[in-house]
Amino acid sequence: MFLTKNKKTKALVIGISLAISASFAVAGCGSNGQQAQHQGAQVKAMQVIQQDTPLTSEFAGQIVGKDEVKVQSKVSGNVVEKYVTGGQFVQAGQPLYKIDSRQYESAVLQAQANLAQSEATLSNAETDLNRYRQLLSSQAIAEQTVATQQAQVNSYSAQASANAALLRKAQQDLADTVIYAPMSGQLSVDDVAVGTFAAAGNTNLVTIGSSNPVFAQFSISESDYLKFMNNAAMQGGNGMSPTVSITLSDGTVYPIDGQIVQSDRALSNNTGTLTVKALFDNPDGLLLPGMFARVRLSGEVVPNAILVPQRAVQQLLGKSFVMVVGEDGKSKAQAVTLGDKVGSYYIIKDGLTAADVVVVEGLSNLQEGVDLTVTMVTADDMGFSLTSDPTLFDSNTIAAADSKK
Repeated sequence: MFLTKNKKTKALVIGISLAISASFAVAGCGSNGQQAQHQGAQVKAMQVIQQDTPLTSEFAGQIVGKDEVKVQSKVSGNVVEKYVTGGQFVQAGQPLYKIDSRQYESAVLQAQANLAQSEATLSNAETDLNRYRQLLSSQAIAEQTVATQQAQVNSYSAQASANAALLRKAQQDLADTVIYAPMSGQLSVDDVAVGTFAAAGNTNLVTIGSSNPVFAQFSISESDYLKFMNNAAMQGGNGMSPTVSITLSDGTVYPIDGQIVQSDRALSNNTGTLTVKALFDNPDGLLLPGMFARVRLSGEVVPNAILVPQRAVQQLLGKSFVMVVGEDGKSKAQAVTLGDKVGSYYIIKDGLTAADVVVVEGLSNLQEGVDLTVTMVTADDMGFSLTSDPTLFDSNTIAAADSKK
């Protein structure tokens, strides 16, 4: 009996101890929960930016040569001499190739002989005509004889003129056996080798293109086109006149601005876009045809524009709003009116001032009226910029987009 009572007592003590421990544990959890609630939601926020902001638009573009010619031979024959190499810079009129000229030299000699014969025949006929006219004046021959001889002279004269034309053609063909550069520029590396048979007007011997200046070709949407035209009209212009700059695929900004010089006459039926060309000076030859580039058009400047990062803007049921850090340290949903996109930002037309602080990170499931624990950040900390993300326009992205057209 004594052992039984001791066991019951021992079990009771153990049970009480466990209950007390559980109570402390529950109390501890409640304390931590209240502490977490007191700390508030962890967010990152930044001050609204206010500054003069140029409205810019960026487009995927490609560098193309201003002038490019596929050089072909005007006569057929084997290439027997080559005076240049691929990639070489040449001047207009510089010899490039020579076609086998033997048959064309023979053609010139034949044409010269035919012309000499026809001129001799014509000379004899003209001599006879002059004698007949003298005889006619003394009424020694009939007038019909003179008329017949005159017709003969006309026929021989026409034949001589035809042979003279054939001689000029043979001489031109002979001269065309040497192919000259039609313009100054750089040769491509598609040049053919000596021994290649060149078919007249069919075989491309080499491609030559100018390297300064060059075009940056890109396509803009119908809405962008109308925006530029409206801005130009408000500024008293009569066409698109924004400042044009390009950024190369490695992120380098090309130091020389360009100007829009050509635009297509109609929107593409397939893409609904307008093809535009901007002309850039290329004195150092840095820009090569085929290179990809981001084309930036800068026009109107919005004075004292209110800027917030795009990632801070939320949209619900057609309305746009941002979470603002209130004076009481709590989250506050603020409705805003959005303007143009500029790089990583939206221009805010209405709803914010430069004194506001907006939440840029930690917005997931964040509701209005929640206590906030705010970490202030800057645009540099978050990687925000007034220029677009260069990865959006790298060569792989553009090539993939082109392949889908």
